Amino acid sequence: MSMHYCLPDEFETARYHLRRVKADDAEIIFDSYATDTEVTRFLGWKPHRRLADTSAFLEIAAAEWDIGSGFPVVAFDRISGGFIGMFHPKLIGHRVNYGYVLQRSMWGRGCATEVMRWLVQHALAHPEIHRTEAFCDVDHPASARVMEKAGMEREGTLRSYFRHPNISEAPRDCVIYSKVR
Repeated sequence: MSMHYCLPDEFETARYHLRRVKADDAEIIFDSYATDTEVTRFLGWKPHRRLADTSAFLEIAAAEWDIGSGFPVVAFDRISGGFIGMFHPKLIGHRVNYGYVLQRSMWGRGCATEVMRWLVQHALAHPEIHRTEAFCDVDHPASARVMEKAGMEREGTLRSYFRHPNISEAPRDCVIYSKVR
């Protein structure tokens, strides 16, 4: 009998400590990026206006662990303990799809690349996982670079694929990246 894929509740990369998201993370997420219009520009939700918005999201995200459909984790600097952001792997059969968001002060430091590299390697080491993937808006080259540096290859453009409500109500074209076994 094989074990189903999941992330450990806590793990570390060279520079970061990551752990399973919990409801108590609402305030730090709200204060660091959930209200930031620049950070949320390419995300699938509008900036939060109230802490209750973030809390409601975290209840849903944390419940994904219990049903095994997703494994959202929050990241902290291993030395300073400072909050970095959130990574959200979702299990879809034999593949894992990733979303991620960093607070603005952490952009351009290689944080997302380091964590994504670890996540992709971890997933592909599991016998049930054959594909890892992530997508980004065609106008978000920084996110595309993260995926490339994490070892994923560009597969193509998904036309009218995802709504980024902070840019347009119409679905936008996205670029999809993957790494397979």
